[in-house]
Amino acid sequence: MPLRNIFKNCTYYWGFAAWMAYYINHPLYTPPTYGAQQVKLALAIFVICQLGNFSIHMALRDLRPAGECLLGAGGQLGWVRGSDFLLLSCLPGSKTRKIPYPTKNPFTWLFLLVSCPNYTYEVGSWIGFAIMTQCLPVALFSLVGFTQMTIWAKGKHRSYLKEFRDYPPLRMPIIPFLL
Repeated sequence: MPLRNIFKNCTYYWGFAAWMAYYINHPLYTPPTYGAQQVKLALAIFVICQLGNFSIHMALRDLRPAGECLLGAGGQLGWVRGSDFLLLSCLPGSKTRKIPYPTKNPFTWLFLLVSCPNYTYEVGSWIGFAIMTQCLPVALFSLVGFTQMTIWAKGKHRSYLKEFRDYPPLRMPIIPFLL
């Protein structure tokens, strides 16, 4: 992330966190309309989307060969390849880019429909949280986040189309069949 974005990101996350926390923790907070059922359903959506986001990040990580890492295990330091130990520092891996495709993990199947499924899953997580809390600031946080992630997804989608002649034509940037 470029250094110039730190102020914007900190303002976004800390500002919204304070605003959301104020309403969610306020003594006059009204619980969700449909009670425990609503909370449980929304929590399930949140957890499933978080698992999907994690799976997508692992699939994207595996597209590039690993760099060498200095790691510590049992008091020993050394350069190795891989990520099975406590990492102390890493040299960058390959700059080679590949088209992301689904793996055996069902959460990665969203790659069949969108270029940036990590953003799709993240937006889904925040929608689940908004349903769970039934709080307007959380919904606005989700909307602003969706807007920013859509901008990033469209840019990544354009770069994939430009870079790869055989890029799957049916993929959309962030929302299957729509956007």
